[in-house]
Amino acid sequence: MGRFDGRTVVVTGGGGGIGAALCGRFADEGAAVAVLDRAAAAATAVADEIVAGGGRSLAVDSDITERASVDVAVERVAAELGPIDVLVNNAGWDLFVPFLDTDPDDWSRLIDINLVGALHMHHAVLPGMVERGYGRVVNIASDAARVGSSGEAVYAACKAGLVALSKTLAREHSRHGITFNVVCPGPTDTALLATVTDSAANPDKLREAFRRAIPMGRLGQPDDLVPAVLFFAAADAEFVTGQVLSVSGGLTMAG
Repeated sequence: MGRFDGRTVVVTGGGGGIGAALCGRFADEGAAVAVLDRAAAAATAVADEIVAGGGRSLAVDSDITERASVDVAVERVAAELGPIDVLVNNAGWDLFVPFLDTDPDDWSRLIDINLVGALHMHHAVLPGMVERGYGRVVNIASDAARVGSSGEAVYAACKAGLVALSKTLAREHSRHGITFNVVCPGPTDTALLATVTDSAANPDKLREAFRRAIPMGRLGQPDDLVPAVLFFAAADAEFVTGQVLSVSGGLTMAG
């Protein structure tokens, strides 16, 4: 028996990095997993691997910044896998540039992907959870939301907004049996981090600076985030809501 037998889980940005690790582990524990990603080939590869291992999965090519795309995706998941029990808002994008070197087009893209996309997903999925009186929402934010991070002003603002959104929705929907919690990664060895470091003047120096800043002496790996997310997503965590947990090797130690 798995913790997620009979549950349907949606993971945005499920085609790679943390998202792919989450999809695989949810499937291992019995969930039917919808892999949402605008990188259709990546989503298909993750879903195919789950199915090959005997699980149930569906790859959905979806752009979370477009509400119509989100609505189609949610309807398809419900029709093919069943009502959505768990939503993990994992999709994200970053730009490592000092604030004064950014422009409004950068802000719009960062806000659309990191905040507006999550708003779309919440707004599309929550009515079904409310109707059924059950749901688990886990939002992937960032330690940048808790303590700030040079070169990531707008990204940090978006992730801080996601934390505040989670706490507010936790208050609004506790009576409906829905919990909202947040996992904040520190620097994690993913394609997103590569995008951040590659945009720096000296990528290797920046990666080493990240590593040296972490008390445990290494960058996070996607699998490091999985146990925290699955804890919040499980039925056993029914009395835990509105909480924020850093998984960062001790980089931040917020009370």
